[in-house]
Amino acid sequence: MTSRIILRAPTALGRQLIRGQHTMSAFEMQHKTPLTKRIDPIPVAMYGGRQAVSMLPGGGIGPELMSYVRDVFKYAGAPVDFETVDIDPNSESNDDLDYAITSIKRNGVAIKGNIETKSKSAETLSRNVAIRNELDLYVNVLHCKSYPGLPARQKNIDLMIIRQNTEGEYAMLEHECIDGVIESMKVVTASNSERVARFAFEFAKRNGRKKITTIHKANIMKLSDGLFLETSKRIAKEYPEIEHNEMIIDNCCMQLVSNPHQFDVMLMTNLYGSIVSNVCCGLIGGAGLLSGRNYGDHYAIFEPATRNTGKAIAGKNVANPIAMLNAGIDMLHHLGHVQHADLITKAMVKTICEDKIHTPDLGGTAKSTDVIQNIIDYILTVDVRPW
Repeated sequence: MTSRIILRAPTALGRQLIRGQHTMSAFEMQHKTPLTKRIDPIPVAMYGGRQAVSMLPGGGIGPELMSYVRDVFKYAGAPVDFETVDIDPNSESNDDLDYAITSIKRNGVAIKGNIETKSKSAETLSRNVAIRNELDLYVNVLHCKSYPGLPARQKNIDLMIIRQNTEGEYAMLEHECIDGVIESMKVVTASNSERVARFAFEFAKRNGRKKITTIHKANIMKLSDGLFLETSKRIAKEYPEIEHNEMIIDNCCMQLVSNPHQFDVMLMTNLYGSIVSNVCCGLIGGAGLLSGRNYGDHYAIFEPATRNTGKAIAGKNVANPIAMLNAGIDMLHHLGHVQHADLITKAMVKTICEDKIHTPDLGGTAKSTDVIQNIIDYILTVDVRPW
């Protein structure tokens, strides 16, 4: 007889424990995160036609990149006001994290850098993972598209990565069962697998994409990845106009570096998405170019695609600002400010593709501020701006 574990949302007592109102063991803390949070939306904050947005600079190069976003938005006239929320990476408390989540719930939208979690204590949550889980940002979208004229491993790439964002190996369920033996639970649920698969097929349908490839390791993880794969196959039958195939993750990585043009939309679980996203960024020029979009039913967060902190180059004025600017552009599209987004996009493409102003990661010698100043100069020369 087969037994089944049913995962439920936390009770009132469970929510008190989550907030730290009762003493909890490290084991209980690791098992506190609900796998699927059903949450009610809060009306987004808009004042005088301007959108309030939470800004989480994070660590490393995050604060300086956010300052560039503010400058470019100011000169482009984007109707956005930022509420900056800093999270102390050295803190053992989750108070900063709780405030950041409250801010995002209030504003509905956020832009963030990678938030470092230095504490190794089991009670201290991974800030990035906790934000995605608490807000039920169940899907991450990355558009990997080549920039003409940039040095890159591959040319003319245009593919989408759609990644399950809240479970898998990132469920944060692990413990030491006996001395020296760690068990880490990979969680794949039918409900979240269906949500992200349906999102992928709807996305492909709306955006004229013709093919979806589900990436998996179901030959080894027959139950977990098997469930994700079978769910994708079932949803695919509802979209006969979209081709669907599958590929094992290790072969996928080889195929990406040898023939990436075979892919259109790639659908995968959380950890595989992290790996594939970094591979794709490397193919078109590195971590400083692409952005990632995190969506739930009620909230959205925009960030650089590779989720790197960049501590080694922080404060040196050499970090590539394009990925964070792209996150800002994605955010403007999400908010409906298409003209402002297009203006910044044109200025950015002109700067890196036509004027060839490249930071060291792209083989150039330009400073971060050189890139931003060129973008602003272009914006100021446009005769008709959105406002």
